[in-house]
Amino acid sequence: MEKKSDFDKIKDPASDYNAGQIEVLEGLEAVRKRPGMYIGSTSSRGLHHLVYEIVDNSIDEAMAGYCDNIKVIIHENNSITVEDNGRGIPVDIHLTKKIPAVELAMTVLHAGGKFNGGAYKVSGGLHGVGMSVVNALSIWLNVEVKKEEKRYFQEYSKGIPTSKLSEIGTYIGRSGTKISFQPDPGIFEEVIYDYDILANRLNELSFLNKNVTISLHDERTGVQEVFVHSEGLIDFVKFLNKNKDVVNINPIVFEIERDTAQVEIAMQYNEGYAENLLSYANNIKTSEGGTHESGFKAALTRVINDYARKNNILKANDTNLSGEDVREGMAAIISVKVLEPQFEGQTKTKLGNSEIRSIVDNVVGEGLSTFFGENPAITKKIIEKGLQASRARLAARKARDLTRRKSALESTSLPGKLADCSWKDPRYCEVYLVEGDSAGGSAKQGRDQKFQAILPLRGKILNVEKARLDKILANTEIRAMITAFGTGISEDFDIEKARYHKIVIMTDADVDGAHIRILLLTFFYRYMKPLIENNFVYIAQPPLFKIKKGKEIQYAYSDEELSETLTRIGRDRVELQRYKGLGEMNAEQLWETTMDPETLTILQVKMEDAIKADNLFTVLMGDKVEPRKEFIQKHAKEVRNLDI
Repeated sequence: MEKKSDFDKIKDPASDYNAGQIEVLEGLEAVRKRPGMYIGSTSSRGLHHLVYEIVDNSIDEAMAGYCDNIKVIIHENNSITVEDNGRGIPVDIHLTKKIPAVELAMTVLHAGGKFNGGAYKVSGGLHGVGMSVVNALSIWLNVEVKKEEKRYFQEYSKGIPTSKLSEIGTYIGRSGTKISFQPDPGIFEEVIYDYDILANRLNELSFLNKNVTISLHDERTGVQEVFVHSEGLIDFVKFLNKNKDVVNINPIVFEIERDTAQVEIAMQYNEGYAENLLSYANNIKTSEGGTHESGFKAALTRVINDYARKNNILKANDTNLSGEDVREGMAAIISVKVLEPQFEGQTKTKLGNSEIRSIVDNVVGEGLSTFFGENPAITKKIIEKGLQASRARLAARKARDLTRRKSALESTSLPGKLADCSWKDPRYCEVYLVEGDSAGGSAKQGRDQKFQAILPLRGKILNVEKARLDKILANTEIRAMITAFGTGISEDFDIEKARYHKIVIMTDADVDGAHIRILLLTFFYRYMKPLIENNFVYIAQPPLFKIKKGKEIQYAYSDEELSETLTRIGRDRVELQRYKGLGEMNAEQLWETTMDPETLTILQVKMEDAIKADNLFTVLMGDKVEPRKEFIQKHAKEVRNLDI
């Protein structure tokens, strides 16, 4: 008789979902007082996280085999509805708390079906705190449950029930849960939902959970999309490479199910130079990697080197290809689903389960060996790509050494054109990357030299999307930035060595300036990604217009602001100057408009979604012309000041 794994038990209807499986750990008192502890922040990120927490409960139902349709609606007042066709939250009375289980889950922190293993073997989210936290941080929340042919309804306000759970009728069809809520504007810095941010996350979840249909409808604009991917990670990796020339047309796929884990991996090489490896554990993005990534990387490097030596591609005197070499141009998705995941740290971005490393190592080792044996032509291309990367890496070593600061005391190692600041604590220091010598001169004269450093950049830096590291490190402007920042680059990067915690891109508000910004952001994203992840990168917002009336001078940063100012002060005898570039401003004007901490307008570069960012940089800076043309045509009308 065939032995059943624990995952088979997930879908066993006998494992009923009822009040007895709701386990209470602690109360809800601190959520409204310290919301950042539970959702990360009260910024836009935290606002959108509320939606993810509710959707994650529906996804848990899908992973357990009980749900295949999830609907998300953004209403005109920016309230949210999430509805699924899962089993429905339990409504029976809890044995010890003597209230309906749904009310317990909505009002008590850590009350959920994810702790004692009864309802969910695999789950993501915040392990049961999700619904109660969303409830606590909402002006109102309504829950409707369809279960056992009856419909139930209850209302809450700021986490407190304002009605009792009541039966409101019957239903025909499948059971399910519908939750609607309005985020509290007294808690959040903003309460306007961004359609694209939600769409990106929901699309990601649909890739990770194949055949689950997730729809998003924005009633504010009428826009709606349906995300469903029948091939899961295969579709995901093709999506990552959709604007790139690929080496293997059909992604390489590994799947295995063990007693304690499911592993699914898809990988596909492209002709580019950047590695794009995304890993997930129970649908949670593990941006810091973990044991699943370690197992994958170890097996990939070992199998490629073994094949290359066995087939005499690597000679006896040749050194092995490094992990970085064999992953050049690789797009890969690693998704593991673990019965008892162990995440390192509060952010849950690194998987710690030791057994997962060997499971992933084995499945990749065996599967890749089989694939290589059956596909020698593609394998040869992959290995040749690794050999080219190895040669470039060795050539880059010398160039990289030139960019490393040997000692904090050796000021001579800093680029000569850098006007450094006098303060040494990087937390309070900022460096401006200024386009052109003219603007650089004004910035040097106008800055506060205690904490502001200036690094002028001549012309456009190298497009790193089309070059290997050895060529990149040979570029004078890039080398100057690496040396000035002090962090190193690529695998040598160390955020702790950053000499500035604010790096400000200051370019002209024209097409060339926009191009330089994109080149710089592409470089940071590909080779210094932690700078963006740690919120070190900013874009200066210089004014477009100087408005002088009598002795009074004002600045306008957009056409709309100019129109508003002229309407307010009148248009008679107004002197109007449109700045074509930063070089037209003297030192005082540049300080006053763009560098004075008291008055400047600055944009922080955030990487809310790595997949979207990767695709954007590929479209804008890659080899294919057609995707870039389509992007420009689609977004041309949205351009204002050419801000990125």
